[in-house]
Amino acid sequence: MDDEARLTAWVRGHVQGVGFRWYTRAKAKEIGGLSGFALNLADGRVQVVAEGPRERCERLLEWLSGGDTPGRADGVTEIWDTPRGGYAGFEVR
Repeated sequence: MDDEARLTAWVRGHVQGVGFRWYTRAKAKEIGGLSGFALNLADGRVQVVAEGPRERCERLLEWLSGGDTPGRADGVTEIWDTPRGGYAGFEVR
C-alpha cells in the first residue's frame, strides 16, 4: 500500500552553504512524485518538507540520513503527517 504522506525533516550538521538544499531538490525530483521544499533555518539546520507516496518520502528520508549528502548531516529528526497540498513541485526556499 502506497498511502500519501507528509514528511517534515530537520537536518543538523554542516548543511548550509554546501548546496544541500539544491541536492535535496534534485534527489526529490530523481525519486519522483514528491512536492515540497528545502529551507535553511536561522539555527543552521535545513528543514525539508516532502509530500507524496509514503515509500518515496521514506526514500528521501533515507538519503537525508545517509552519507551521500553534500556537507555533513549529523542527524535528522522527522515527523509524519497527512499531506496538506499547495506545492507546485519541489523547490528551494
